[in-house]
Amino acid sequence: MSRQSVSASIAVIQMVSSEQVTENLQAARALLEQAAQAGAQLAVLPENFAAMGSRVLAELARAEARGEGPILPWLARAARELGLWLVAGTLPLPPDDEPDARPHACSLLVDAQGQRVARYDKLHLFDAEVADSRGHYRESDDYAHGGRLVLADTPVGRLGMSVCYDLRFPELYAALRSAGAELISAPSAFTAVTGAAHWELLVRARAVETQCYLLAAGQGGEHSNGRQTHGQSMIVDPWGRILAEQAQGEAVLLAQRDAEEQQA
Repeated sequence: MSRQSVSASIAVIQMVSSEQVTENLQAARALLEQAAQAGAQLAVLPENFAAMGSRVLAELARAEARGEGPILPWLARAARELGLWLVAGTLPLPPDDEPDARPHACSLLVDAQGQRVARYDKLHLFDAEVADSRGHYRESDDYAHGGRLVLADTPVGRLGMSVCYDLRFPELYAALRSAGAELISAPSAFTAVTGAAHWELLVRARAVETQCYLLAAGQGGEHSNGRQTHGQSMIVDPWGRILAEQAQGEAVLLAQRDAEEQQA
């Protein structure tokens, strides 16, 4: 059960996304409306929030890059209409100056006017053997590696950006902290197997070692293609305390950043 903050400034969204973009955007909008109604200023969507398990990632990426896709206009409209800063989990996008290039697993930060503030391309791609029904994962078959750290100022503090498998590489988080991060987003889609083994441990460790808030928005449940994701989305403070969490299913997690305590 999640702990709800009376004056929440941060929201983490958990979803069980499918391959159907339109359905996913409708589900995300309903959850973001809940976050806005609770007073959140910044909301983090999970990895692959708009298209989970899609077999046409390259086509989706090209459409978005050419201004013909539904996801980017939806993001701008949702942020503007709800007055929210959004971390848009991940979506497939090629480099801004190469619309026909191989896509990145891209996490966007959009402000409350619907303007893009920052773009983070996932550095560490999940190429691994996993003891589940799928057996192996190779994100590098579909995505290009990112190449840089990304931080941006938001109404709730200086945000460092990361994605999912990045959590296993503490040097990235140390670099974000050294660059001034106060909060770190970690949209994710951990497998059920790896999540049960390491998810909570990794999220809390990254929070403690960086003295940052970790905003870990996950996919949580059984998806239409049969994949199972761990869930357990959470907001963790710099002491490693879990302020809010949800095991499975759709959820809106809320918390307040205590800047005074963090800076003490």
